[in-house]
Amino acid sequence: MTDDVREDSRVPVAEAPLQFPLEFEAHYLTNQEGFHQFALKILRTNDLAEKAVHHAYVEIRLRWDALLAEPDLQAQTWQILRRAIIGELIGGLRQDLATRDSGIGLYPALGKLPPRQFDAVVLRHIGKYNTEQIAWYMGLTPSTVTHHLRKAQERLAPIHRRATRPIKKEDTQ
Repeated sequence: MTDDVREDSRVPVAEAPLQFPLEFEAHYLTNQEGFHQFALKILRTNDLAEKAVHHAYVEIRLRWDALLAEPDLQAQTWQILRRAIIGELIGGLRQDLATRDSGIGLYPALGKLPPRQFDAVVLRHIGKYNTEQIAWYMGLTPSTVTHHLRKAQERLAPIHRRATRPIKKEDTQ
């Protein structure tokens, strides 16, 4: 882990464990297994689940003092976990879409959607989640999810219209 080993073979890093607030450690010990099981169910691989839970707990630790002031600490930390899972689930999809060719420009247009619209569209049309599930994952109300889906549809409508317009004889010549 480190090349800095003392003459008596002690490793300095091992001597100074990180100190976390006691409440944070209790929260971690109480919730880590449930967070991991939930992430594993969604992400389907242990590596991705561990990565998502790790990212969630890094954010939780960074925001710990503010989270303690929230009326529902548990709800807030689950929301952070959901965002971390969505981040892993969607991952590089936005960048990957820009390189794909749909023939009508749909994939690059999807990649240019604002983040919440993109996430809602991906969860709906690729993940096949309903509005209530998407709202839960994104930490939004169902009406806000519907709003983001509608705005994304409005942005993508011109591409859809171009793709579904009748082919005119002069277009083929």
